[in-house]
Amino acid sequence: MPGTRVTRAARTQVPLYQAKAEFFRMLGHPVRIRVLELLQDGPMPVRDLRCAVEVEPSNLSQQLAVLRRSGIVTATRDGSTVVYALAGGDVAELMRAARRILTEMLAGQEDLLAQLREADMRSM
Repeated sequence: MPGTRVTRAARTQVPLYQAKAEFFRMLGHPVRIRVLELLQDGPMPVRDLRCAVEVEPSNLSQQLAVLRRSGIVTATRDGSTVVYALAGGDVAELMRAARRILTEMLAGQEDLLAQLREADMRSM
C-alpha cells in the first residue's frame, strides 16, 4: 500500500509455530536433555555436571553454551567454579511433561507388543 512502511521487525518476524519448532530443535540433543534433568534438583557446579553426564569437557561446554544462549539455563561464577541452574520453573515442568508423555507412549507400545505376542502364540 502506498504510504505504508514495512519495518525490519515485521519482515523478520518468525511465525509462532516456527519459533516453537526451533525451540524444540534446540532441546533435541541428549546431552542438553541430561543437563536439564540434572538441574531440576537444583544448581550444580560444572564439575558435577561433567561427572554425571560423562562426556568430553569440550562437548559439555558446547552444549551448556547452547542452553545459556537460549536463556534456558543461567551460569554464575563462585570463585573459580561455574554453577549452572535452570532459568525458571517452566523448564522443569516441561521436562516432567515430556517424561509423562514418553511414559504414555511407551505404555501404548507395550500394549501393542503384548497383543502381537498373543497373536503369535495363537498362530503356533
